[in-house]
Amino acid sequence: MEGKQIADKTIEQWIKQHPVLEEIMNTNEVFWVNPAYGNPNPKNKLTKTDIDDAAKRLKRFAPYIAKVFPETLETDGIIESPIKQIHSMQKTMEQQYDVVFQQNLLLKCDSHLPISGSIKARGGIYEVLKHAEELACKHGIISDDQDYTQFDSKAFKALFSNYEISVGSTGNLGLSIGIMSAQLGFKVTVHMSADAKQWKKDLLHSKGVQVIEYQSDYSKAVIEGRKQAEKNSRCYFIDDENSKTLFLGYAVAASRLKEQLQTMDIKVDAEHPLFVYLPCGVGGGPGGVTFGLHAEFGDHVHCFFAEPTNSPCFLLGQMTGLQDKVSVQDFGLSNKTDADGLAVGRTSSFVGETVENMLSGCYTIQDARLYAFLRDLADTESILLEPSALAGFYGPVQLMTQQSGQNYIKKHNLQGKMNEALHLIWATGGNMVPHDVMQGYYETGKNVDL
Repeated sequence: MEGKQIADKTIEQWIKQHPVLEEIMNTNEVFWVNPAYGNPNPKNKLTKTDIDDAAKRLKRFAPYIAKVFPETLETDGIIESPIKQIHSMQKTMEQQYDVVFQQNLLLKCDSHLPISGSIKARGGIYEVLKHAEELACKHGIISDDQDYTQFDSKAFKALFSNYEISVGSTGNLGLSIGIMSAQLGFKVTVHMSADAKQWKKDLLHSKGVQVIEYQSDYSKAVIEGRKQAEKNSRCYFIDDENSKTLFLGYAVAASRLKEQLQTMDIKVDAEHPLFVYLPCGVGGGPGGVTFGLHAEFGDHVHCFFAEPTNSPCFLLGQMTGLQDKVSVQDFGLSNKTDADGLAVGRTSSFVGETVENMLSGCYTIQDARLYAFLRDLADTESILLEPSALAGFYGPVQLMTQQSGQNYIKKHNLQGKMNEALHLIWATGGNMVPHDVMQGYYETGKNVDL
């Protein structure tokens, strides 16, 4: 790749400016700290009012959700996940990596969100509901002060059957949008990349969702989905790369998390910093959560995104400042990973620019380590996640053991506060994985020797 030009620089010039790029290009695991963290950001046009509006909309739809998805009755139709303390897993990690976490490690179990079993249940379902509400209001059959259980009626389904929804996805976003759209009565098409798991395609087919497969990666599926939707005035394309609606659906998680922590009598303030570790694909899910967390906790929260060594698109977009103008393939990386939800070659500029001053950093993790964490979590806590959802586990280890992590702690005057620091790992998916597929993941993990 010597002499290759990317934007206004050669590969060699990029490496000279960012020496860690050489490690990234060699698919070594890295821990990168964002120099723009805490800077002013005039590019961000969203506010907490936008998040509050999304939360209110989800509350309006809660009676409908409770009616059509009985698994949400316990939470009155609010799609939310528990937080778990993982004492046994924490001991295993401390022993394996020779590190000590003074406070209990916490796991945010979006892997067990109802309806579609992943973090995508937040943004994906929210955007479908918002679109359905707008159509129903436009046709004069609902207003926001009425009973939303009406959405489960022949009249509403008859209306929605005249419209289509489509999305490009590696899997979990397609599941959340496909399941919710089909329930409302929309015709749904999910454009899926070659790395999407077969069981996810099969599940969508069983819900009556049309699946169009591409031999290329996620970006191609999105481009083709967008093109086809543009030809049909009745087709609404949910754009994972550019959607503010998706982003705000994810952001609602933060205020709910704050309530959960308060219920657990856990403080987040200047003396009790919160570190959050989020698996990252194109960026919408972790970006939205990060935006929400900063709206709730300000500079007392520190968010790190986790990406596979072969697919660090968000890291490259942020580090170079090129956002979606650069792909992982430009730097010689394959974008091939077993973490299918994270197999994204090009980041979202919208998300990257919105959270560029809120992101503490990014780190990469090899597939083998994902499987090792999967095995250990199953053995110690009997919690089963899909490979991509394990990416967050390496974050607290890297923060505490890497020089760049220690530099971050010093730069932000956190040295004397780490004994009170809370580490929260965001588990993003796995509850809907078929038993035989999950068993295969576990067997792979048993054979890993790092």
